[in-house]
Amino acid sequence: MHHLAAALHTLGIRLRHRASTRPERGSVTMEQVLWAVAVIAIVGIVVLAITSYVTREAAKIT
Repeated sequence: MHHLAAALHTLGIRLRHRASTRPERGSVTMEQVLWAVAVIAIVGIVVLAITSYVTREAAKIT
């Protein structure tokens, strides 16, 4: 019985320690997602600008 109580006590201490040592674990991931969205938006704007420029210049040729 003492062995079971000691095992449960140790498990509780480990879980409490693990929960308290990583409070900002998702922050880096969220920052990376925001940067990825920003880069995709910028690339989309650049592609749109180049496409419209090429289309206008092609219209002048014909």
